[in-house]
Amino acid sequence: MKVCINCDTMLKKDEIALCKKILGKNTKQFLCLGCLSEYLNTDEEILLDKIEQFKEEGCTLFL
Repeated sequence: MKVCINCDTMLKKDEIALCKKILGKNTKQFLCLGCLSEYLNTDEEILLDKIEQFKEEGCTLFL
């Protein structure tokens, strides 16, 4: 299992996929949804919406 590099929270599959999509698919460090939203200066709800959007678009990171 992977953990958030900021708060040590266990990460869900979609959080890892979102980090790869936003930060680059070769990234080795991952953030939980809360820490990623702080890092990007955005709301968690917006990131959740992006996850759904990427899934609907068929992004293979979210399979």
